[in-house]
Amino acid sequence: MMDIIKVLMVDDHPLILEGYKNIILEMDIEGRQIVFETSNSTESAYNKIKTSVNSSNIFDIIFLDINLPEYQKERIYSGEDLAIFIRKVSPHSKIVFLTMHNENFRLYNIVKNINPEGLLIKSDVASKDLMEAFTDVLAGKISYSDTVIKFMRNEITNEFTLDQYDREILFQLSQGIQTKKLPKVIPLSLAAIEKRKRQLKDIFGIEKEGDLVLINKAKQLGFL
Repeated sequence: MMDIIKVLMVDDHPLILEGYKNIILEMDIEGRQIVFETSNSTESAYNKIKTSVNSSNIFDIIFLDINLPEYQKERIYSGEDLAIFIRKVSPHSKIVFLTMHNENFRLYNIVKNINPEGLLIKSDVASKDLMEAFTDVLAGKISYSDTVIKFMRNEITNEFTLDQYDREILFQLSQGIQTKKLPKVIPLSLAAIEKRKRQLKDIFGIEKEGDLVLINKAKQLGFL
């Protein structure tokens, strides 16, 4: 009987999902069969992951994009939030990010908050690179693409990490929620939220500008 490698790939672009699926399924891994599932949103992925955990049939490898349709009910606003959920409920699943984002801010947060088994920039990845990354991660190795390796070789002088509350503040502001109303949807005091907003502006290098500039900067850096 062949061993099963269970794979989930999450991306909101159908053509990308289909292309990556075809590449992975074409691989010949002796004595093992690949079972491949896809999701195009955080909500769909969340439900598939919960089902896999409840049935003790966990995913071996989960590929994630960063920018994904949010699942507000579970406070999951991105692939990063989904990865945090995966680490909690399915710690044996290996996480590989496939993203267009190559900004130092975003990559640093992914590495600090998730420490994924793989972090690949889509523009770096050809078919053979995806196959190699899949094989390496399956074998217990770390797989980062060239852009990420170059970034990690550079000395980082700023310690900036956005946690789930920071990202939720940014998301709610981007939806037009006023700061004074944020404590109704985020379990923090108004003072704590104001402090986090000031810290976010310091991190992004915007001192006196308003919320719109903060939101635009967060979008530019891939946090929204």
